[in-house]
Amino acid sequence: MRLQGKVAVVTGGSAGMGRAIAELFAREGARVVVNYNESRQAAEQLASDIRAQGGEAVSTRANVANDDEVREMMGQTAERWGRLDILVNNAGWTRRTPHHLLDDLSDEIWDRTLNVNLRGTFYCIRAAAPLLLKQPGACVINIASVAPYTGDGSSIVYAASKAGVISITKSFARVLAPHVRVNAIAPGLVHTAFAGWPPETFERGADQSPLKRIATVEDVAAAAKFLAVDATAMTGETIRVDCGGISLRHGRL
Repeated sequence: MRLQGKVAVVTGGSAGMGRAIAELFAREGARVVVNYNESRQAAEQLASDIRAQGGEAVSTRANVANDDEVREMMGQTAERWGRLDILVNNAGWTRRTPHHLLDDLSDEIWDRTLNVNLRGTFYCIRAAAPLLLKQPGACVINIASVAPYTGDGSSIVYAASKAGVISITKSFARVLAPHVRVNAIAPGLVHTAFAGWPPETFERGADQSPLKRIATVEDVAAAAKFLAVDATAMTGETIRVDCGGISLRHGRL
């Protein structure tokens, strides 16, 4: 078990990619804080399932867009387990808004998207930094998106927020070096309920992919494990998990 004795906070950990990461980290021996904002039942059930399988996990509510709640979550983690080794900033929010419908992109959508996706990432790293700096080999893993590379995605502001996550990843990699590594994962289309895509979107994505499939939540979790365990010479990097969609998007010659 590669993460034995480590403590990890996974924000937005009750479903989708966050859930897969929390489950994999727990199987690798980590003690996991499953963060949630609204999905209490799912988070508590996941923590219970991890404990039933011999792991250690707790569920903790905190709105990552609220600095006080984030600081409280980190404080509870330190009080319970005395350390923090890994922070996974997975919590996110979006509302699908077709890019050409500019007037539909309301201030409410702008504010909530940026507050959760971008400000929340900043708040979590800032609050976690004093704990992470005490642990050799500590790291931060931010979940970004391929949307900044394509200018596509569920909305214009979503793509912009994830571009900001990639930028923050580089900034914090500088700030926390050499003690804490900070990297990001940019998933492509992944079959989750996050953005409410219809089934045909996933089918079309798989058909257009060089690998003729889309990435799974398990693929993203495996990338997170790599960054936490093996990527000891990497910081400030963003790795894409999109079945070659960006690198090979122009097709064969």
